[in-house]
This record gives sequence, structure tokens and C-alpha cells, in this order.
Amino acid sequence: QEDTSNLGVPYCHYDGPDNAYSVADVKYTSSGVTANLTFNKSNPKDYEKSTLPISTLRLEVKYHNNHMLQFKIYDYANERYEVPVPLNLPKSPESTVENRLYDVTVQNTPFGIQVRRRSTGTVIWDSQLPTFTFSDMFIQISTRLASPYLYGFGETEHTMFRRDMNWHTWGMFARDQPPGYKLNSYGFQPFYMGLEEDGNAHGVLLLNSNAMDVTFQPTPALTYRTTGGILDFYMVLGPTPELVVQEYTALVGRPVMPPYWALGFQLCRYGYENDTEIAKLVEAMKAARIPYDVQYADIDYMERQLDFTLSPRFTGLPALINKIREEGMRFILILDPAISGNETDYPAFTRGLEKDVFIKWPNTNDIIFAKVWPDLPNVEVNDTLDWETQVELYRAYVAFPDFFRNSTTEWWTREITEVYTNPQNASKSLKFDGLWIDMNEPASFVNGAVGGCRNQQLKFPPYVPQLGSRSEGLVFKTLCMEGQQYLPDGSPVSHYDVHNLYGWAQTKPTLDALRNITKERGIVVTRSTYPSSGKWSGHWLGDNTAAWNQLDKSIIGMMEFSLFGISYTGADICGFFGDSEYELCARWMELGAFYPYSRNHNGKGAKRQDPVAWNSTFEDISRNVLNIRYTLLPYLYTLMYEANAHGSTVVRPLLHEFVEDKRTWEIYRQFLWGPALLISPVLEQGSVAVNAYLPNARWYDYYTGECIGFRGQFRNLPSPLEHINLHIRGGYILAQQSPANTTFYSRKNPLALTVALNDSQLAEGQLYWDDGVRIDAYEDGVYLLTSFTA
Repeated sequence: QEDTSNLGVPYCHYDGPDNAYSVADVKYTSSGVTANLTFNKSNPKDYEKSTLPISTLRLEVKYHNNHMLQFKIYDYANERYEVPVPLNLPKSPESTVENRLYDVTVQNTPFGIQVRRRSTGTVIWDSQLPTFTFSDMFIQISTRLASPYLYGFGETEHTMFRRDMNWHTWGMFARDQPPGYKLNSYGFQPFYMGLEEDGNAHGVLLLNSNAMDVTFQPTPALTYRTTGGILDFYMVLGPTPELVVQEYTALVGRPVMPPYWALGFQLCRYGYENDTEIAKLVEAMKAARIPYDVQYADIDYMERQLDFTLSPRFTGLPALINKIREEGMRFILILDPAISGNETDYPAFTRGLEKDVFIKWPNTNDIIFAKVWPDLPNVEVNDTLDWETQVELYRAYVAFPDFFRNSTTEWWTREITEVYTNPQNASKSLKFDGLWIDMNEPASFVNGAVGGCRNQQLKFPPYVPQLGSRSEGLVFKTLCMEGQQYLPDGSPVSHYDVHNLYGWAQTKPTLDALRNITKERGIVVTRSTYPSSGKWSGHWLGDNTAAWNQLDKSIIGMMEFSLFGISYTGADICGFFGDSEYELCARWMELGAFYPYSRNHNGKGAKRQDPVAWNSTFEDISRNVLNIRYTLLPYLYTLMYEANAHGSTVVRPLLHEFVEDKRTWEIYRQFLWGPALLISPVLEQGSVAVNAYLPNARWYDYYTGECIGFRGQFRNLPSPLEHINLHIRGGYILAQQSPANTTFYSRKNPLALTVALNDSQLAEGQLYWDDGVRIDAYEDGVYLLTSFTA
């Protein structure tokens, strides 16, 4: 159909025959529905083998409980790959006919599934559309939506929190891709939340890990296309947005509880010359009295970027780490998954060979070699050459561990332990408190492998989703898809199916190793994520750029990862790529002080941007806003406990608290901490005011304690460079504590309460408190949880 609307409607779109599957043997029971689907177009010449629709399929609908159901479509005659990520499902159905929030109907000609919210009659899923197809390497299903208000799907950068339904297609496939509009990036999150026109909310997960894209249509409708596996959908019915996230995280796993110190401010850069530079930074921050808990080392600390080694330029790092830990600070190290195979004496690779941990070509004993960070031994790198030439001349061949395998977990734990203890030379041991796992999409600097891939069909499946660098197929900056991996039960699986689970599979073994070594809770921060990654880690939003348009993008990213069950999240403050400038960095420090994961981090070759890199006024701005953060840490820690115990969001979109007010459905330039603290940052260059929306509640100015006297409207609020607007919502009591230069000392200071009364002169709140580091403090009952009412 010709595009006459100028609205980006595709020039041609689906106008084919009715759906080719007929439905038989439909059985409705108290616990679900089953049916058989038969493909009834009989001319196989119309199809390639990989796209020939599978002739018989099985539909199973399970009513797991009153607010959650599953519908699964699979080939029951032939076993196909299914995602090996465990979900928390009831052992037997817990729903009752009287109390279920939904009704399900299976439709024929064309086949479809309809899910209706029982209380309102709203249809929230309706896949009775003629586009359904299910073949070996291409599966497609479409559904009408209850409204155009859709949130989620990741990880991609886009311009609003609410998704634009006007004919946009978004690819999902984990890759080393800095944030960029419509470019599939580090994580794979096939989950969305939909709002219905009356403000009820529901969530939908497609548990599939193959390369995928989704097309949003203004009907409103949604089309999924995936390149393998099965269709395995899980739907939660809220009915509030906050309940959707609680129900979703009950399914995939609650967010990890970070240690208290991990809520402190953190500093990092890629490009520290030596340990002396870090030591000077620590002293300068201390002298400026700027709160700061965690210092990092990026890959600079390693010898030639080899995991588990220490560079000659960083021989003082072990002593420096010990010193700053004695002063109440903490240290985090980076680790990449790729292991060099070009060394004469490298125990990590040798022991990896012995344990057989590396991904190999199928049906051979040969490792698939790629190139990532390690430089070749005895080669002086010339940075003036272009990137491709440097990769070709100077990069070592690397192997990728298969983190599904139990032998890999044992090997990985041993290598990490040796960094911490260094049995050969204890003076070189690095007493880290957390681990930062990067490049785990997995990333490679060559496409597929050194020498290229061997299976063209897996590189270029019949349908390549709408991905960045689509012309390279699926192997752009990652491994060959035919790489042979093995699930923990020993069953073989190709990288094609589990690529998007690579970072997920690395995360739990890393946290387990960290806790086993340090005997403390610790924190893992991962780049690549999949549903349930939040159980074990936080996530930063990747290699952003020092640009004004990245400020609101970071809020969108945090709110999305809240939906995905990853509460401990934030962006690189002041930007990773490029030189930050003074006003941008100052505004970003103010915003970043309210990221749950608050880290200033920048890239090699860019100028310094830490709080003591500018002038005394910048130090004042940083100190003041971080003192506010540290004052509020008891409240933030309590929100982290609520997320961990009950699945609540920490960074919260306004629509989660005020869903009855449709204006909040579009707001993404402000956000809440929990229900009670509203943050309205300046996001534009040169602005000295912010146009903020104050929803319908009583609000108090954080700084003056005065009731602001208006509600349910946008107002221009003064916001000079040194000021970020913060408001406390009436009806809430926030625990706080006098700040100090680190949380080690702030935790010893007096606590206080801010009591903000609502219109009825009432308020309530909670404080969760434990020792800040104990593993499973909540599970073991070693904590204080106290409630306040006024």
C-alpha cells in the first residue's frame, strides 16, 4: 500500500491470505487451555526448508495464579531449543475460577489467543491476526494492544519513556554497541508494560533468547519476529504499574540487595596512567571533603589488558587498595571474559584448556579464536594507526569461556580467587570489594572469528532482524553463531540460540565467587543483561557520550531497567566518550547524585571530569549535592530493601504513583525515588529554571520544608547552576542521617526523620537497617525494620 500519510507507514505491508494454521482439540479446564494447531497450506515449494512452517504445533495456556498466566506454542513432535533460564512458577496452579483477573479464549480462522481483563472487559492481548507463522528459523506473531501506551523492550536508546507506536521496528540482540538511536545495544530484555485506557496495567514477557525484533504499529499493535526457539509468553495483570513490576520480579527474581557502601559515590576512568594517579585523586577528593566511597581500576591495571594480571605501572595498587579500605573506602576491579591464547606462560588460559572451558567449533576440538583487548606480547602498540590496523597487528587471539558449564564456574572462581589472595606473592594480592564485568555480549573486535565463520546460514538466517550493522548478519563484533556451548546438564546448544544469555550466564558465577572470597555481600555490575540478571547484579547504561541529549536518555534508561527488575542502575556521570564541559558536568553531577548507581566515569583520551578536576565552585556543587544523597541514603537503602524483598521500583516513573493522571504517562524528564522524593533536574544547556510537573499531592520543598502550595500542574521552578529541585510528598516519613566523607563514617552519625504530612495531617514511613555487608541479612533475620506513623 502506498505511503500517502507522511507518517512513516511502510510502503508495503502484510496483505496475505488468512493464517495457515487451523485449531483442533481445544480443551478448557480450570487450570488452562490446550489445543493442537495444524498447518494446512500444502505446497512446500513455496518455502526454504528453514522457513517451511512446522506442520503441527501445540498450544498450552496455564493459569499459574490469579494475576499471572503463561501461553506457550511449540513443536511437540520435535524437541526445539528452549531458554534455560529458571523462573519462579508455582508447582501447581494457584488460580481459582472466581478470583482470576483474566479470561482466555482460543480462536480459529485465523488462529489467535485472546486475553481479557475480567473486571473491565478490556482485551489486553489479541493475536487473531493473519501474520502468525512458526518455522525452524523464523517465527512471527502479532497482537492488537489495549492502548498505544507501551513501555519497555531493551536495550536500545530512544527518545521517550513511552514507546512511539508509529511504524517503528526495534531489533534486540546483545552487542558491544554504545547507546545510539535504534541501535541494538548490550542487553536483551523482551518485556513490556502496557497501560490500558482506564489506567490498569499489565506486563508481558516473551521468554525467547534468539535474535529478535518488534514492530510497533499505530493500530495499536505489536509484531514479534524471532529467529529460533519457541513462543513462551508470560503475562502479569497488575492491575497497577507498581504491581506489574512486583509480579514480574516475583517471576524472574527480585533485584539484588546491594551493600550499603555501594550506594555511595564512585569514581572511575579508563586511562589512568598508574597507581600514583589514582592515589593523588583519592587524596584530592578527601582534601575537598567530597563524599566518595568507591574507586575503580579499569583495564589499565592489567598487564597488556590480560585478565588476572597486574601491570608493572600498577605495582603500588595492592598497597593503595589496602590503604583506602583502612580509611573506610572500597575498591572495584574490572574483568572481561576474553582470555588470551597467545601467551607463553598464562595460567588462566592453561587451566582453562585443562578444564575445557572455551567455546569451540562444532564437532571439533578447536577453539574459536577472536580478538578483543589483550595486546600481543613483546609488541609496542602504535596508537596513531587506525583501529582496524591496530586490531590486526597488535591484538592477541582470544578464547571465550562457556559460562553455562560447571567446569567453567570452577575455573572462573579459581582465577578470581588468585587475584584476591595471590598465593605466589601475597603483596600483589588485590583486595577488591566488587567486580565489574564488561564486554560480555560477548564483544569481539573482529566479526565472528579470526579467519571468519564457517556456517553462513547461522550468520545470515533467512530473516535477519532489524539490527544495527544488519549487513554483517548476526556476527558483527561478536562470536560465530555456530560456536558449540553446553548447558549445565551437558546438552549441546549453539551460540546462535544462547548468544543473548552470555552476560547472564557469567553474572551469577561472578557474584558467587565474589561472596565466597570476601565473605561479604559485595556488588557485581554487568554490561550485558537478560531477564533475571537483576537477581545478581546492577547495570550501568554503557559507553555514553558527554552530550546534553544523554541526560534525559539516562532517566529513560533507569526507568526501563526498573521495569526489567534491575534497580541498581545509572549512567556514566558527565559522559564516557568525549570531553565533558563545565556546565554539562555540573548538571550531570546533580542528576547523577540521584542515580541508584552513582558513578562518574570517562574514557581514555578524554580530559578529566571528576569533581576535583575543575575548580572550587564545581567542588562546592559536587559536595553539596552528594551530601544530600548521603543524607538520604537510609531512605534509598530502605527502597533497595523493598525492591529486594517485594519487587518494588526504586527509580520510579511518576505514572507508577499517579496513574489516574494521564499527564504522568508521558513524563520522563523527572523521576521519583520510591513514592516520596521527586527529582526535577535541569537537562538543557543554559537553563536556570526547570519546567516541572507536580502531581496531585501535597509537596514540600526539600531545602526549605515549605509546602509549595500548588499541585497537578507544570511550573517553571528556579534552578540556578548550583541547584537541583527536590520535593518531598506529603504523607511520607523519610529516614535520614548526617553525611560524612564515606558511608563507613556516615553510618556512625545520628539518624533523623523528615515528616511530611499530607492533607489529612498524616504520614508514614519505614527504615530498613542492617550491618550493610552481611550476605542474606534479610533472609537470616539479622536486621531492623521499623515503621513510623504521624
